[in-house]
Amino acid sequence: MTAERMIAAIDIGTNSIHMVIVLIKTALPSFTVLDSQKETVRLGERCARSGNLTEEAMARAIATLGRYQQIGRFRGVEELVIAATSATREAPNGKEFLERVHQELGLPVSLISGAEEARLIYLGVLSAVEMRDRPHVVMDIGGGSTELILGDGKDPTYLSSTKIGAVRLTDLFITTDPVSNSEFSRLTAYVQGMLERPTDELRILLDRQEVRLIGTSGTVETFAMLHAAQSLGVVPSPLHGYELPLRDLEELLMQLRREPLGERSLRIRQKRAEIIVAGGVILLEAMKLLGATQVMFCQRALREGLIVDWMSRHGYIEDRWQYQSTVRDRSVRKLADKYHVKLTYAEKVAELSLSLFDQLQIQVPGMLESTAAERHYLWAAAMLHNAGHHISHDAHHKHSYYLIRYGELLGYTESELEIIANLARYHRKSEPKKRHENFQRLPDERSQQFVRLVSPILRLGVALDRRQIGAIATVRVDIQGNQCVLSLTPQKPEDPCTLELWSLDYKKEPFERQFSLKLLPQLVASN
Repeated sequence: MTAERMIAAIDIGTNSIHMVIVLIKTALPSFTVLDSQKETVRLGERCARSGNLTEEAMARAIATLGRYQQIGRFRGVEELVIAATSATREAPNGKEFLERVHQELGLPVSLISGAEEARLIYLGVLSAVEMRDRPHVVMDIGGGSTELILGDGKDPTYLSSTKIGAVRLTDLFITTDPVSNSEFSRLTAYVQGMLERPTDELRILLDRQEVRLIGTSGTVETFAMLHAAQSLGVVPSPLHGYELPLRDLEELLMQLRREPLGERSLRIRQKRAEIIVAGGVILLEAMKLLGATQVMFCQRALREGLIVDWMSRHGYIEDRWQYQSTVRDRSVRKLADKYHVKLTYAEKVAELSLSLFDQLQIQVPGMLESTAAERHYLWAAAMLHNAGHHISHDAHHKHSYYLIRYGELLGYTESELEIIANLARYHRKSEPKKRHENFQRLPDERSQQFVRLVSPILRLGVALDRRQIGAIATVRVDIQGNQCVLSLTPQKPEDPCTLELWSLDYKKEPFERQFSLKLLPQLVASN
C-alpha cells in the first residue's frame, strides 16, 4: 500500500468553488492540507425566468475548474474528487452543466443531495474537531442552502438541508443600499419561518442539553474575523476554533446592515460584502432558535469531508472512523426499516441476485464488466425493491423508485441513486424503455446499459424467493451454448418449490432477451 497519496477535493457551491490539495499519510491515517484555493463564481446567479444556470456563470465555473485542474497537475495530484451542490442540484440545466465540465475538461463531477452534503460536511468537521461523545450542532451556511447536523463524533443523529443561503436570500430580499428596515424585517421573518422546523427538531433531540454550535462557512469566518479585529486588534491565524458570542454577532450584524455596500467593502472583500447581511441573519436566527450562546468556527467543511470519504472508500480509515465505511449499507437498511421491508426476505433476494450476477460475469463473454460499486447498486436495489408496498401494492415498483430516489440515502451521489432506483423500478412489469422519464434521468449510456442488463437478474432473484420463505438455498449457473441452466438447491429437500419455478418461468423473458440465452431451471439435491 502506498505510504502517501496526494488528492484534491473540489466543492462547486452556489457562491464559490473551493479546492483543497492534501497529502494523505496512509499508515496513520491522516491528511495535511498543502494548498487551498477559493474563487467566487456566483454559479447561483440563475435566469429569473427559467431558473437555468446562466451561460456567464457556467463559463466562470468551467474556467475556474480548468485553473484548479492545472494547479493539481503542477502539484502532482493523482486524483480530483469533485462534488456539486445546491445551485447545480436545483437548476433545470444542471445536468447539462456537468456534461460540459466533463466534455471540456474531462472531469467527472458528483451531484450530491442536501442530506449527503450535510453528511460530508460532518465528516470534514470530524477531521478537525474532537467531539468526545458530546452532542454538537454543525451549521454550514452556503450560497444556496444551509445545512444543520447533530452528532457526537460517531454517526450523525440528524441531517437537514434548508433552501436558505446567503446568495439566494440576497437575490430574493435585498434591493436597497444600505438595507432598509422593511427589507431587513421581511428577510428576518422569512429566515425564522424556514429554520423553525429543523431547529425545533434539533431542540427535541438535544432535550435541554447545552447547545455546542460549530459554524463552517464563509459567513461564520467573516464574522469571526471582524470580531477578532475589533476585540483583539488582530485576526488569529489560523482562525479555526475561534468563538463568537451571540450578543457580539448581533451587534456586528446591525453595524453591517446599516452601512452602504461601499463602506462594508472596506472591511470585507466586495463579493462577501454583498451577501454578508443575509448570511448573518441566517446565523443569528439559527443561534436564537437553538438557544446557542456562541458559535465556534471550524475551518474544515465539505471539501475536507470529500477527502475523509475518499479515504474511507479506499480502505484507509478504520478504528474510530470505521462507521464511515459502512454508511451506505446502514443507510439502505435504515430506509428498508422505515418502509417496513421484510429484511430477511430482502437479504435473501439480494443474496440470490448477487450470486447470479457474479456467476454470469464470469461465464457470459462480453457481459458488461462491472465495478464493485456497481455490484453494490444491485444489492441496494434488491434490499429496497419492495419499499413501494409502503405506499400501495398497485404499481409498487414505481413507488419503490420514488422512495429510493428521494429517500435521502446517505453515501451516494445523485447519479448512483438514479441507478439504484431504476434497478428497483424494473424488478417487475415493464422493461426499461427510452420513453420512460426515470430511465432518461440515468446519467449516461453506460448506466442505461447496466440497468438493462442487471434489472432482469434482479427479476430472477425476486422470482427465486416467490414465497418469501428462503425456499431456494443456493443457485448455480451453467452456460451451455445458448442455454443457461440454473441448478437450484431447495432449503428443504422435500420442497418441490413449485411457486418459485412458476415465477421463474413467468419472469424469464427479459433475461432471455438481454442475454440471448434460454433459461432452464432445475431442482437438485443438496450435497
